Amino acid sequence: MNSIENSKLRDYIRKLTLLNAITHDGKAQTGSVIGKLLGEKPQLRTKAKQIASIVGEVVQEVNSLTLNGQKSTMKEKWGEAIVKKKVKEKKRLPPLLNADEYDKVVTRFSPNPDCVLHLGSARAIILCCEYARRYKGKFILRFEDTDPKLKRPTLEFYDRIREDLIWLGCRPDEEYTQSDRISIYYEYAVELLKDGKAYVCVCPPESFRDKVLANEPCECRDLTPTEHLKRWQRMLDGKYKEGEAVVRMKTDLNHPNPAVRDWPALRVIDSQKYPHPRVGRKYRVWPLYNFACGLDDHLLGVTHIIRGKEHLTNMVRQKYMYDHLGWRYPEAIHYGRLKITGASLSKSQIIKEIREGAYEGWDDPRLATFAALRRRGISPEAIRKLMIDVGPKASDVVLSWENLYAHNRKILDPKANRFFFVHNPLQLIVRNIMKTFTVKLCLHPGDPEKGFREHIIRPREDNSAVLWISRNDVNVTEIGKMIRLMELFNIRIEKVDAYSAEASFISENYEEARKAGAPLIHWIPIGADLPCQVIMPDATIAEGIAERSCKRLNPNDLIQFERFGFVRIDRNDKKLTAYFAHR
Repeated sequence: MNSIENSKLRDYIRKLTLLNAITHDGKAQTGSVIGKLLGEKPQLRTKAKQIASIVGEVVQEVNSLTLNGQKSTMKEKWGEAIVKKKVKEKKRLPPLLNADEYDKVVTRFSPNPDCVLHLGSARAIILCCEYARRYKGKFILRFEDTDPKLKRPTLEFYDRIREDLIWLGCRPDEEYTQSDRISIYYEYAVELLKDGKAYVCVCPPESFRDKVLANEPCECRDLTPTEHLKRWQRMLDGKYKEGEAVVRMKTDLNHPNPAVRDWPALRVIDSQKYPHPRVGRKYRVWPLYNFACGLDDHLLGVTHIIRGKEHLTNMVRQKYMYDHLGWRYPEAIHYGRLKITGASLSKSQIIKEIREGAYEGWDDPRLATFAALRRRGISPEAIRKLMIDVGPKASDVVLSWENLYAHNRKILDPKANRFFFVHNPLQLIVRNIMKTFTVKLCLHPGDPEKGFREHIIRPREDNSAVLWISRNDVNVTEIGKMIRLMELFNIRIEKVDAYSAEASFISENYEEARKAGAPLIHWIPIGADLPCQVIMPDATIAEGIAERSCKRLNPNDLIQFERFGFVRIDRNDKKLTAYFAHR
């Protein structure tokens, strides 16, 4: 590189560096500048070490200026290129209502351990955890496992849920399990029965429904507390069978919503038929959601309930119980429904299809479970950013997978090393190669300090070399047209058949390929390869060849196969197995 070229290049780097500094509060990022430069001028990649040295010097010089000084310099030399848009502020959640009225903000995430967690749970988890951290408060994990019949908990899911929260970066400060707290619920049931605020109803369900729809009390409602306490004891003693007795909370029988009128608080479940996985057959009287959840939110000091708007009716129900007990109801935020196009977020459907063998397991790439996302290489940071972007707004939100991938791409791109993977490989014979080519490819174009991987293309006696390229690239190339083998040389495809392709060497010069509009394709020398399969999000398998330097990769490494996409390494033995994240 002569002195004139060097001067022009340094000038261009200075412009890029000033732009980067102005958009980052006066501090240019070396890696970002190098990435931008090599992206715009890929012919410089062969001089990456020299480029990195120049960029380092310019960044140090630019960062020594004040932000105003950077703007003045930019305006003086390249006024038309000044970035006028403001740097995007980091997305923040809106403040919590009445947070200053509490000594400590306490939030909770309350899953039923009847399935693994999936993307539909992320909003509640992340909002509750983020708010607790923001206000230096407390984040509680509470297992709501008091339905051993319809929403039967399973032991493995308690641990899976804990693991998922830790992976998300939302480790709880405290943990509670409702099946350990049954005696507490019984204590409050007795208190409410004694005070005439609740009653034991033995009416047939159809009869009670008719009464409540007519805004009339059932025959049980106005019996004395003494009678109801006797009925309560008979519930505990097993004198009532399943469905024969229900403790109901007294509410307003004229409430416009029939679902609020005298809602059920505790019921009998056949413990012999439906033993609980943790406490077995110890209890036959189990609290329903509104009773156990409502009590625990107060008893555990929850100050802010953050949940979906499908719980609005539950809040109305629970407020009657709070009034009976003389308690203040927590602040409640009810966000809108979240739908992710193409993702099944039905726990019952997931469980059914797992049992039927439709999926290989909880981490099947077709699922939106955290286990599946983790296996594919979706980072917890991307999920957190997406949910903070969505926030607690009351309106319904529809997202696509691309919304999540965009966040993940920003996280992976600056740090994922690059490698070649040839999908659907085809043997390419290149003729008229008159010398040996040694190619050094950056592991990361924005960070030359990460190192290089090296390929040597040594012609055979007949001046030919044999490479792997993708049949997909050949299929869209016309015979006789120029192709640029990335970072290597330019070729002309002469012949293609079912098993191989033949080409002739044209030149090394990248500018020639650029001016001709030649497509850039990747390649791997035959003999410097590694069998590789990539499991795609639809569970299909992309078979191919990875470059030999991939042998040093380890499970859980996140890399980018150039022109293919980001992947997570799953296994690396005789064959490299990776899971596709996204492009």
